[in-house]
Parts: sequence; structure tokens; C-alpha cells
Amino acid sequence: MNTHTHTPLDGRVAMVVGGSRGIGAAVVRRLARDGADVGFTYLRDSAAAETVVKAVEAAGRRALALPVDSADAEALAAAVDAVADRFGRLDILVNSAALYPVGPIDELGVEEFDRTVAVNVRAPFVASTAAARHMTGGGSIVTIGSLVADRTVFPGYGLYSMSKTALVGLTKGLARDLGGRGIRATLVHPGPTDTDLNPADGPYSDVIRSHTALGRYAGPDEIAATVAHLAGDEGRFITGTSVLVDGGFTV
Repeated sequence: MNTHTHTPLDGRVAMVVGGSRGIGAAVVRRLARDGADVGFTYLRDSAAAETVVKAVEAAGRRALALPVDSADAEALAAAVDAVADRFGRLDILVNSAALYPVGPIDELGVEEFDRTVAVNVRAPFVASTAAARHMTGGGSIVTIGSLVADRTVFPGYGLYSMSKTALVGLTKGLARDLGGRGIRATLVHPGPTDTDLNPADGPYSDVIRSHTALGRYAGPDEIAATVAHLAGDEGRFITGTSVLVDGGFTV
């Protein structure tokens, strides 16, 4: 008797930039559960990365964790190539790594600007162009944005909002340039999501929660579910667009 259950991403290979914690880690786990082998980058926390590797292997898939600073364009492109080389192909890229600079716009200097743009804007560009070289028809690039690209409701988010809004243009450009090859590009804008960066029991969580129509934070798995849909065959006619997964924050 054949006990193997078909999963949506059987035989696919995914790369997640920033996959050791928060939304990125949830995406790695979900893609593995759906049948993909997954490579991912992490910055410093090797213990967290190892936990994610074990979760992928527990799902019966192969994992590759690579320590990479997303601000290092050369190292990031090499990591994308390494995943494709290790697993023999690359079908899915998820850009999830991001800096979260918060503060009055006139108190954030050029150094913060350059580092934020390097990680939040340049890295998705570098990883996407590197991944596209390995992808064939059916490939999918999904980038994690933020609802602040649609609605910057609190002060102090000017730099972060700018960096996430830039991804709208990048996603449209990727979709147009790669569509002829059957490669899709989409952007997911999460709303308040319960992670260590923005915990649902944090100091401002009640105010943040009150802005959503559903009155709660998302779990990282809820964001990952949308990413998996866009990455897989069921999302094959979705490209060049932004999907809000924000609980009605921007209504």
C-alpha cells in the first residue's frame, strides 16, 4: 500500500531569506510541511536556526541553514546559488529578512538609512535576481512587506515605511520582467503579527490591536499560509500584486 500523501510542493525547492525566527521561520516550516526542501539564511542565532532545521527534517524534507548578513550582497547571492546547487533546482524564493528601525524621521541618520535600505530593499533585489537565474516556469518570488506601505498610522515609521513601499515597485518590475518565463512575483503585507519583534502582549499591543477589524494579532502561521498559497500552483495566476494579510488594519 502506498502510504505517501501528495503534498502541494512535492519535489520543489525553496529558499527563505531570514528564516530562523518569526514569520520567516513559520514560512520555512509551512513550505516543508507542504513538501518542499528548504534552504534559509539567518543572521546570528545558530540555535534558533538549528531548531528550524530539525522542524524541516521532522516533516521529512531536507534543510540547509546558511549564516548570512542580508546587507552583504555578495554573500546573499552566493547563498541563493548554494541552495540551488545543494538541492539541484530552485522553485521558490521568499524574502523575509528585514530591519525594523523606529524613531522620529529627523533623528534617524544616513547610517540607519543605508543599513535599512541594504537589508529591506537591496537584499530582496539581490536575492530575487540571483534566484531568477535558477528558476524555470512555475517559479515564484514572494516578498514580505508590511501594512505600513498602505497605512502608516503611528509616528516613527517613516524609514521603515519607505523601505517597504519600495518593494511594491520591485515586485511589479519583477512580475513584468519574469512573467514571460512563467515566473511570478508577489508581495505579502502582514498586519500586526505575534513575533518576538512585535509581541501580542507588548507595551502598545492593545492600541495596535484596536486598529484591526478582527481585534487581534495574526499568528506567524497565518502569514505563512498566504505565502504558501502564492508560492504554489494554486497561486499560479497571481503576480505583480500586493496581498494584505492584516486583519482589517487598513480598512
